[in-house]
Amino acid sequence: MSPSLAADESYMRMAIALAERGRGRVEPNPMVGAVVVREGRVVAEGFHERYGGPHAEANAIARAGPLCKGATLYVTLEPCTGTRKKTPPCCEAVIEAGFARVVIGARDPTREPAVPRLREAGIEVTTGVLEEDCRALIAPFLTLRLLGRPFVIAKWAMTADGRMSAAGGDSRWISSDVSRQLVQRWRGEVNAVLVGSGTVRRDDPLLTCRVPGARQPVRVVLDSRAALPPESRLAGTVSQAPLLVACHEDAPPENRRLLERRGCRILALPGPEGRPDIGLLLDALGREEMTYLMVEGGPTVLGAFFDRGLIDEVRVFIAPRLMGGPAAPYAVPLVGRGVATAQEAVELMRVTWEAVGPDILLTGRTRPAPTSPPDNLSE
Repeated sequence: MSPSLAADESYMRMAIALAERGRGRVEPNPMVGAVVVREGRVVAEGFHERYGGPHAEANAIARAGPLCKGATLYVTLEPCTGTRKKTPPCCEAVIEAGFARVVIGARDPTREPAVPRLREAGIEVTTGVLEEDCRALIAPFLTLRLLGRPFVIAKWAMTADGRMSAAGGDSRWISSDVSRQLVQRWRGEVNAVLVGSGTVRRDDPLLTCRVPGARQPVRVVLDSRAALPPESRLAGTVSQAPLLVACHEDAPPENRRLLERRGCRILALPGPEGRPDIGLLLDALGREEMTYLMVEGGPTVLGAFFDRGLIDEVRVFIAPRLMGGPAAPYAVPLVGRGVATAQEAVELMRVTWEAVGPDILLTGRTRPAPTSPPDNLSE
């Protein structure tokens, strides 16, 4: 008799927690976790640890060895099928290991399904256990594979009265040291971070990850005229972390050449009103298999992504501080068209609230993970 749903969910939660350990290391692959259970006891665990390395199932099977025969495999994502670029297909490895049962969290719409093959081999298969949680785990992977663009995280900090800066424009620092340390960790987990040229002029940020041993994200600046000051900290640190300047195709050639001589990469894009089209920018980053893009500001840029429906997740630090006063330019998080009525507001999903030092971190998704390419996206 199969274990109870409660037991299946308990083991799947273990697999989800394992999968999370691959965040920032496995992209553009999905995070996946696996647990081998025999006679009600966990005998092995595995997760996809790094891109190019063994998948979660392979790691779990290697650790369980002969104990796989007759056991149950819990895996957050349907095992891969067919020939892989760097690793053998996990579906056949699961069959050869002799599992009696496989419990799958989420199906994989990007590949040939493994479930029929597993069942043909005589394995009992259960699907959809904690499916919503498992699909949320691979939302960045699905966004890249099905929509052709990175999963976009919008990050900002604001006071309890909703301000990102004082009336005079000062914004350092709204959030606490603890919150800013967490942001450093996030930068090491994403492929790229993006700001607008206004943020560069006001704050002269570095945008590097200062966590020892972590990877450096590509720093992206939306700069219509390619007028990034060569003396800025961004331009001065291209040897430490890559810098991509996304400008309009009509940006002055001399500006582009000056930045290229400093080691910056220039991406010239068409777009309305002399601004590079952010949708085309995301497409370009997707072609480079960037899975995560974190947009750090400013409000005009954040508002542009919001107006285009291109934000997938928000991470908002709310500091226990008040600024008051009249609304100043760039004082509110999203500057743009916004919505006309309260009924049109985007309702966040999978919302969590977490204390980070003295601040509160609000995290939420704007939409479920995609299940198929949109009609206007080529296969």
